[in-house]
This record gives sequence, C-alpha cells and structure tokens, in this order.
Amino acid sequence: MNKYEHIRGVVLDWAGTTIDHGSRAPAIVFQEVFRERGVEVTVAQAREPMGMAKLEHIAAIAAMPAVSEAWSKKYGKPCQTSDVEGMYADFLPLQLQILDQYCDMIEGVANAVDLLRERGLKIGSSTGYTRKLMEVVTEAAARQGYAPDCVLCAEDAPRGRPAPYLLYKAATLLDIYPMASIVKVDDTAVGIQAGRNAGCWTVGVTRTGNCVGLSSEEIDALPEVEVVSKCADAEAILRDAGAHAIVESVADLPAVIDEFESKLAANLRPE
Repeated sequence: MNKYEHIRGVVLDWAGTTIDHGSRAPAIVFQEVFRERGVEVTVAQAREPMGMAKLEHIAAIAAMPAVSEAWSKKYGKPCQTSDVEGMYADFLPLQLQILDQYCDMIEGVANAVDLLRERGLKIGSSTGYTRKLMEVVTEAAARQGYAPDCVLCAEDAPRGRPAPYLLYKAATLLDIYPMASIVKVDDTAVGIQAGRNAGCWTVGVTRTGNCVGLSSEEIDALPEVEVVSKCADAEAILRDAGAHAIVESVADLPAVIDEFESKLAANLRPE
C-alpha cells in the first residue's frame, strides 16, 4: 500500500449532517415559495431532491407529476423556466431570513471532527447552499467549534450533486489523491451518488438527516420503535443510492474510517 492509499480526508455535507438536525431549513422555504404561487407542496415532495443545488432542486419539485398537475391547473400551462427562476430568486432571501435559526451543530459532530483531525485527516465540506447563505452557516458553525478546511458551495462547480465536480474541487483544495483516499459523508441520496461518481468511499447519515427529517426534540418525543423504523427507512434510501456504510450521526464516523482503512489495506477500493 503506497503512502496515498490511506483515508486522508473527509468531505461532509452541512444541513442534516453537521448542522440543522433534520435538515429543516431548506424544506420549509421550498414549501413557502410554491405556496406563495398558490401551489401546495408536501414536506415529502420538498425533501425528495434534497442535496441538489437550490435552483435545480426547485426545478425538480416543479417537475413532479402531482406538483406539475397542480401548477397547470392553477395557471393553465406547465411551470416554465422563468417560473423556476422566479421562485429561486424568492428562495434566497427567504432562506437567508430564517437560516440563523437552523445553524445549531448536531451533537457530537465537532468532537468527531476533532478526533479525525488528530489522526491527520483533512476536513472539507460541500453544500447546495450558495456562498452568501454559507456565510451565515460557517460563522455560526465556527462559534460552535467546527471550521472545515474548505467550504464548497453551489456556484463553485458547473453542476451540483449528483455530479462529482464539488468533490474533485475539494480534493484539489485539500491536496488529496487518489479519490479513494476521501470519504464523502451525506444525508441525501444525491450526495451519496456524487461520492460514488467521484470514486470516494461514501457514508450515509440517517437519524440526524433529511431522510428522517426531524429535529432532535421531535425524535426524542417519539417511541423508540418508531425512531428505529424511520432510521431503517432512511438507511434503505441511502443504501439504494450506493452508500458503502451507514451511521446515525457523524458522531459515529471515526469507527467507519477504521473500516475503510482496513479495506484499503486489503487492496479493496470503492466500487
């Protein structure tokens, strides 16, 4: 095993993975921009494309059969590109308005990142948020003890997830290769797909993430059997997207890094 064939870096998502337990902030605003145009979108519909760049996310919601039908009934024609662009223009200030309410670090994340850094790993991040939105998030995260070595946003690549470009750029900024030396951690299907497309190891996050979609307080109020069921459903989605491993929270990540190290030592690579 040559010196590059160790896990040398981790690229983490933000909402639902490191901050904002349940990834609630984006879903709320996606629903609102459609509601303002007289079209109701369920929280499940708002969450389904989560992980995409926000313009693409809005387009994906608008293309859903039920949403498309409701839009055509309201306006007498399908949702147009100009409509999507208008909703995106509204999305950004609405998201910015509430974002600081959803920047709490997920319990255990900062400590897990510190443990990874003690092992010599570099920490990158990628997101579907724009850089202006991330200014709010990164400042709040830094106050809580989390500051990744690079922060890549929607406008930093020609296309967002599931395309691999943000991960390629993270590898460049972190000066890490080959891509099998990087672990992509994400709570969305498209985030896992991006990691697979880039040739990284991938870890799906269930309990704290978008697929469960609940705050820590909401989860604590549920019977444990229901929490287990929701996490299992989330795992199925992320496994189907190609996740090599599953954790309930980034707090559990260090042990998974050990598993990937063992696979590399056995001359196994992400497939």
